Amino acid sequence: MRGAGELPSAVAQPAATGGEAGEDSRRGPAADTPMGSERMEMRKRQMSTTQETPGTAQAQHSTGNRGPNACCFCWCCCCSCSCLTVRNQDEERARRTSHELQAEGIPNCEESPAPTLEEVNAWAQSFDKLMLTPAGRNAFREFLRTEFSEENMLFWMACEELKQESNKSVIEEKARLIYEDYISILSPKEVSLDSRVREVINRNMLEPSQHTFDDAQLQIYTLMHRDSYPRFMNSAIYKNLLRSLSEKSIEA
Repeated sequence: MRGAGELPSAVAQPAATGGEAGEDSRRGPAADTPMGSERMEMRKRQMSTTQETPGTAQAQHSTGNRGPNACCFCWCCCCSCSCLTVRNQDEERARRTSHELQAEGIPNCEESPAPTLEEVNAWAQSFDKLMLTPAGRNAFREFLRTEFSEENMLFWMACEELKQESNKSVIEEKARLIYEDYISILSPKEVSLDSRVREVINRNMLEPSQHTFDDAQLQIYTLMHRDSYPRFMNSAIYKNLLRSLSEKSIEA
């Protein structure tokens, strides 16, 4: 027990503030670690990093040098990817096959004797007279080919052949082929028809007959008459044929 006049033997240390306490706790035992120990830790970390670097670089090198067998989902999306190569080959093969099938689907020109001068002059009188003879159809078809609209004549001729059939199974098969070749929107030889005529064809295809495509045939005939026929009469094909026959006629 102290006397009233005695001072305490030691002044009580003030309690650490919250900030100082937090700083001390963050320092922890490492704060008391000598400098030599810190340098040793740094060297260990550098050595560990040096050992990991070659493996990482090798992995990156192997990733960057993916060969032609890499998948098309590889990060580089390079054009040497085998999947893309196979895809390009498939597309080229499909285009080539489509072209071959289209060429095979085009029938040969009708067999006919050489036209006379009178016949060729008659073609200029009306479109009906041009379409009446095989020679006229062949000459007109040759002109349509230069305008990339030969499918109009091919469709019209296919409809004419359909009208000559009487066997039900043959009619159904030919109607299906005509639809696939000239009516389907997926066909490269699709002819230009309005929606009304297409609806009529779709109804008629439920029970195909010789007259399934009559409306469509008339529409294409009218299109050739109004659009292609005037240009044919002014074309080099018609004029050269007319000149050649006229010269032969004079020589005879």
